[in-house]
Amino acid sequence: MSLFDPPCAGRDTARMTPVPELLADPAIRLLAPTDSVDELTSLLHRAYARLGAMGLNYTAVDQPPDVTRRRIGSGTCFVATLDDRLVATLLVHPTYAANECAYFTRAGVACVHQFAVDPQLQGGGVGRRLMAHAERWARENGFSELALDTAEPATHLVAFYARLGYREVGHVQWDGKVYRSVVMSKPLA
Repeated sequence: MSLFDPPCAGRDTARMTPVPELLADPAIRLLAPTDSVDELTSLLHRAYARLGAMGLNYTAVDQPPDVTRRRIGSGTCFVATLDDRLVATLLVHPTYAANECAYFTRAGVACVHQFAVDPQLQGGGVGRRLMAHAERWARENGFSELALDTAEPATHLVAFYARLGYREVGHVQWDGKVYRSVVMSKPLA
C-alpha cells in the first residue's frame, strides 16, 4: 500500500546516501483535475519499485493509469508537489461498507492507501507530513481512527508506521497478493 524508507531503519548508515536537503517544503494539496494521472502512476511505480524488487506484488508496483484513476476516484487523493512536480501521494478512503479487511469496515475508521514518496525524497520528512495531513483530514471529517495495511515482510514500513503511532490490529490476506498484510491503526484524538 505504501512506501517510505526511513533513514537508518535497519541499514548500515556508513553506506547510506544522504537524503538531499529540500530547498523548499513541498506543498500538500488535493489532486487537481489538471494533474496528470500518468505522472501520478509513474510516481507510484518509482516509489514501489523497491517493494517489487523484494517480490511483493503491491498493486502500485505496476498498475496502469486506468487503475490509478479508478483508485483515486474512490476516495480523497492528496499530493505533495515541489516545483510543480508530484513528489508524494496518498489516498484517504472513508469507512468501507464492505471490504476484504473487516477492520476497514468498522464505524469511524478511515483508511490510507496508495501512499508513495519519490525515492529521491524518502527519509526527508515528506511522508510524515503527508500522513499528518491525512490524519488531520480524517479528524476534520469525523473519523476516530485512521487505518492502513502494508506487507508483513516490509518490516521497514511496519516500523515507520509504528513510529508514527500506528499499532497492529490484525492481518489480511488480499486476493492475489503473495504476502500477508499487517493492518495498523491510529486513534485520532
